[in-house]
Amino acid sequence: MKIHTSETLATMTPQKALQFLKEGNDRFVSNLKLNRNLLDQVQYYRHGQHPFAIVLSCMDSRTSAELIFDQGLGDIFSLRIAGNILNDDIIGSMEYACSVVGSKLIMILGHSKCGASQGACAGKKVGKLTQLLDKLKVSIDEVQSEMPGANPNEPEFVEAVTQHNIHHSMDEILERSAVLKDLYEKGKIGLVAAYHHLDTGEVEFLFEDLPKETAPVKE
Repeated sequence: MKIHTSETLATMTPQKALQFLKEGNDRFVSNLKLNRNLLDQVQYYRHGQHPFAIVLSCMDSRTSAELIFDQGLGDIFSLRIAGNILNDDIIGSMEYACSVVGSKLIMILGHSKCGASQGACAGKKVGKLTQLLDKLKVSIDEVQSEMPGANPNEPEFVEAVTQHNIHHSMDEILERSAVLKDLYEKGKIGLVAAYHHLDTGEVEFLFEDLPKETAPVKE
């Protein structure tokens, strides 16, 4: 079991952070989870935390980032909201993770059969949920232009919206945050778009925007 410290975080790269997540998902899919003593991790991290990545994922009960990437307490920051949508509060949380704590990787994680995408495509209107689903309209409009005449309620259309929303959210991060853009341009953080297949547990890595690694990673 690897314990992340301020020293290991300082020497970690975005590439290594992504490698940890990929290896964790491989273990999850193979049902070979690491043997962790979570109470030991509670005690170890009681005075501070050193998460190496921050993952924005959907609130869907089947998409817990800690589980599907086989990570323990204190390993990653996990942001969860329906449709893995982006807003100013989430961006502020990302700024805290990367600028204050020193996390090296930001991941936008969507998933198959997303209820938020289905609701947005169907024009669902329910209280405050309406405002959240409206944030998917950009992706719906783009998919409609690419698939003219398609039925918005068809699974293929909904999946296309889900995938577009992942990429759109990732693009929005650097456009809306000068703090994160500065870290990105200095090569201190990387960005990854990923898609969780609910039927297999596998995470597909759609796009990896990582800085060039200029020095060997210290273990």
